[in-house]
Amino acid sequence: MASLAERSRRAVWHPCTQMKRLEDEPPLAIVRADGPWLHDDHGRRYLDAVSSWWVNLFGHNHPAMREALLAQFERVDHVMLAGLTHEPVVELSERLGALTGLGHAFYGSDGASATEIALKMSAHSWRNLGRPGKCEFVGLVGGYHGETVGALSVTDIALFREAYAPLVRLSAALPSPDARAAESGEDAITHARRCAAALEAYLAEHHERTAALIVEPLVQCAAGFAMHDPEYLRLARALCDRFDVHLICDEIAVGFGRTGTLFAHSQAGIRPDFICLSKGLTGGVLPLSAVLTTDAVYASFWDDRASRGFLHSHSYTGNALACRAALTVLDLFERDDVLVRNEHTARRLDALLEPISRHHAVRNARRLGMIWAFDIESDRPGFSGAYHRAALDQGLLLRPIGQTLYFMPPYVLDDDALAHLAGGALRALDAALAT
Repeated sequence: MASLAERSRRAVWHPCTQMKRLEDEPPLAIVRADGPWLHDDHGRRYLDAVSSWWVNLFGHNHPAMREALLAQFERVDHVMLAGLTHEPVVELSERLGALTGLGHAFYGSDGASATEIALKMSAHSWRNLGRPGKCEFVGLVGGYHGETVGALSVTDIALFREAYAPLVRLSAALPSPDARAAESGEDAITHARRCAAALEAYLAEHHERTAALIVEPLVQCAAGFAMHDPEYLRLARALCDRFDVHLICDEIAVGFGRTGTLFAHSQAGIRPDFICLSKGLTGGVLPLSAVLTTDAVYASFWDDRASRGFLHSHSYTGNALACRAALTVLDLFERDDVLVRNEHTARRLDALLEPISRHHAVRNARRLGMIWAFDIESDRPGFSGAYHRAALDQGLLLRPIGQTLYFMPPYVLDDDALAHLAGGALRALDAALAT
């Protein structure tokens, strides 16, 4: 009988994967997951150090999540949200509004959906306000906001969008405040200000046709975990106000405690016009995304004419089970003082990671909240794949982005798991560089 991995290779088209490679490197067949651990069909376990693509916050099979979902399933599993409503979606919208200062939550199923919603909502809002020419967008070099066609228009990762360029209405990509790109003698704040000056020059010329600026606050994850000073967000907010441009904060990857605060943009003391949420929103249990916006944007759609309403829908918008999972995430943050606990965990892991930070091949060791990143200087071709395989040998699920090794683990690592991550990551680094 064929193995689970072989059946998957034959029947499943895996995401972001050249399927031919699975002939030599079959997918890892996971049969059980608990806490930060994944268990395969050969009895081996792996520490999920990337939170299953940055979604898992509190470990797998969390008892509070399991109990909440079972109870919700007995009441309402799913109903359409067009003309109907239910308690979990109302309560979640109220609580997200109270936490962000933005309300009127609109729901999708994933991060790319949230990006599409925010872009369409911004452009349609300007149209309703009598300014239809404001229908273009601007992002940052290295920005990543999803892989659907609309989201690709503001994504500046060549690998993802070059093949689909004929389908995409490309947006402008302005200099990133990535602190690694600072010029000689510049600190991160000075570099952020210089990048903001480039934004100012662009908007001065193009604001009449620019609907929104979209940014990943503090960390551009797909760009090799480029981290920037909050000063850029403060200046970007002021420039968007000055030139009548919406500011969209894509918190899909960096929200819910990843950067040390519940939402990354709060470290700049600003309020965006739109916030996109997904990934950690449900603790990595069920697909859900949300877009929150201002009263002013919402009011621009308030009319008797259907054509001025927001013309967008998903079959599973506001799914009751997914909303209950998100409410459980918010409950856990409140109940367990998660942000304080995370800072203690981060300091313990910092100490354990000192040998990696000092490694001869490591450059730009950095951390923000519960995100660690290290740039690897090596002429070894295929470093990312080699490291991934070496990490699996150490019982770790780690997937470097190009030459950047990163950790974004769940928030539930005990001392043994922390030691396993730090020690195994170092051994995998040496192994990957030696092959």
